Amino acid sequence: MLLKLYSDNPNHRELRKITDVLKDGGIIIYPTDTIYAIGCDITNNKAIQRIAKLKGISTEKANFSLICNSLSNLSDYAKVDNSTFKVMKKNLPGAFTFILPASNNVPKLFKSKKKTIGIRIPDHYIPLSIVEELGNPIATTSIRDKDEVIEYTTDPELIYEKYKNDVDIIIDGGFGNNTASTVVDCSEGSFEIIRPGIGELEY
Repeated sequence: MLLKLYSDNPNHRELRKITDVLKDGGIIIYPTDTIYAIGCDITNNKAIQRIAKLKGISTEKANFSLICNSLSNLSDYAKVDNSTFKVMKKNLPGAFTFILPASNNVPKLFKSKKKTIGIRIPDHYIPLSIVEELGNPIATTSIRDKDEVIEYTTDPELIYEKYKNDVDIIIDGGFGNNTASTVVDCSEGSFEIIRPGIGELEY
């Protein structure tokens, strides 16, 4: 299903439809402040396995991040010191993925031995609204394009043509970017940019 949502004012009925699908183990493709991504409810392990299978990898090797809508429940999923928290607060919402030491909840969620977890709070109303409506974060991973020149597909119509039989809902939020988030590894107590992206980190 291709569902049109307007980022400045998503329809509440449509949001409820999306979260009902997520709660039922469905997977969605949705826009962020960077690229289009694929996501599911973090509490549904079958949905996590579906995404891993779609990407052709095991859940053990899948680099899922969490989309949160605020830093308020961060300690449920990650261990963060005060200096790291201050930098995250300064840069979020924004085009960053912060890699942090995982809390004890994360291995249980992903049925893996994950020691770190990526945290994203995108500066985009649609994913933030979905997480708020759902009541917990969503597990997320980027959808890559096999064409190495473009790397990420930006057109939701093309994304729909490619993935319509593999996912439950594709959200058309307009054209996406072709550059991903800046990945900042904070798991060792410093700030190491391991993948430059749209976000420019402020300390």
